[in-house]
Amino acid sequence: MIDFILDKVFAKRKHKINEIIKDLSRILELEGKSIQKIQTKTQLPDKYLEPFKPEIKQVLIELFATLSENDFKDHILLKKYFLNKKSKPQKKALFGDLFSGAGGIGLGLENAGFYPSFIADENYSALLTYYINREIPLENYFLGDIKDIQTSKSGYINRLKDTFLITGGPPCQGFSNANRQRLINDSRNELYKDFLHILEEIQPPFFLIENVRGMAKRKEEIQEDMTRILGKKYQYCFLFLNSRNYNIPQNRERFFIIGNRIGANPEDIAYSIKSQGKGTRFLLKDALEGLPKIRPSNKFNQASFESEDIGFKIVKTKIQETEFSSYINNGRKQEFIFNHKSRFNNLNDQEIFRRLPSGGNSLHESIQDILKYKNRSTIFKDKYFRLEPHKVCKAITSHMRFDCHMYIHPKQARGLSPREAARVQTFPDDYLFMGRPNEWYQQIGNAVPVKLAEILGKEIMKYY
Repeated sequence: MIDFILDKVFAKRKHKINEIIKDLSRILELEGKSIQKIQTKTQLPDKYLEPFKPEIKQVLIELFATLSENDFKDHILLKKYFLNKKSKPQKKALFGDLFSGAGGIGLGLENAGFYPSFIADENYSALLTYYINREIPLENYFLGDIKDIQTSKSGYINRLKDTFLITGGPPCQGFSNANRQRLINDSRNELYKDFLHILEEIQPPFFLIENVRGMAKRKEEIQEDMTRILGKKYQYCFLFLNSRNYNIPQNRERFFIIGNRIGANPEDIAYSIKSQGKGTRFLLKDALEGLPKIRPSNKFNQASFESEDIGFKIVKTKIQETEFSSYINNGRKQEFIFNHKSRFNNLNDQEIFRRLPSGGNSLHESIQDILKYKNRSTIFKDKYFRLEPHKVCKAITSHMRFDCHMYIHPKQARGLSPREAARVQTFPDDYLFMGRPNEWYQQIGNAVPVKLAEILGKEIMKYY
């Protein structure tokens, strides 16, 4: 983990390493181990100590000495933090994950049998999340602007050469219905163009693009851009998929493009995927079942505060196994809960949360006497919404990094925790999100549901 920070981060290293120190100290506390007070450097190489001030050096020395002497290298959680834990893959179907985020689509593809040979994103915390949850060499990661992949002297582009699949969801501000410029000419869509030019250079057998539903309204234009840049080697299928149709407890609509240059019939690919969309046996209540009860935080501007009442980033406890938890965890038993922690809410919001019934929103009569913005009720209709346990959840989005007023827990007077949101997105319970709590929400909200990505990956894997 320290190697990732030193290799990828050139500013605020102290802040980044403090997150790691806090996590390791917390895990040792949960395991009943005291940090040993020693002066020797043990197995921690000098290069990992030199960038830091003496007080941080000493803490790192003591932490890693404690870890080494207690033989925690096979610990289900601590092994994520160990140095030299990464190994290169055996020969597998490789994919490049551009705009990877925290790795939702990547994990789904891995479940389908693919291996990520190259991972790129400009968000440090999201890429760190991807890294800590996998045993993939550091050199397979790129932190920065995607356009630098092509121009970098480090040869990053070569790591995509043998990929069978390149995937990505390039952020586009130009998919609005009001936008009348061509996408390729819109200055806001540089990332869209950069992605197409990487496909042009690598020409993988398959590519997969995911984006918001608004992209579907520009699909003819997108196909023209692809033909002009990629040539006529590729055939495409365009898919408008709702997660709720694929055994995911969420009403989330997204647009996908699957392209190939190996002669696979795109209509067959589309039909096979759509034919699997038969609804869901899981509802919101299933995603929430088994997680400990927590309360909203009363600590304003103290996002790092943790307690038994509001939850922890890391806590050791047995999780009740349910049909849904077994489904997202692929049958793995869980000994820890990650990122199940509530955020601050003021007393007025907490009272609104208590009063609203399931399905109630800002217009509900039960909260009118304490609701602010009453003279703007039409604008703020969805400012508050209490989720309904016996329905699928509304779409989990990155807006949750600001507040969870639209995602009020159906039984508890608080917003959904990051872990609950991650379950709705079908991340497994042993997937640890890094960074600040608002970044956990952002990473989760930006992800493709893992189980949906797995379905797409299995379909593409048929042609490997």
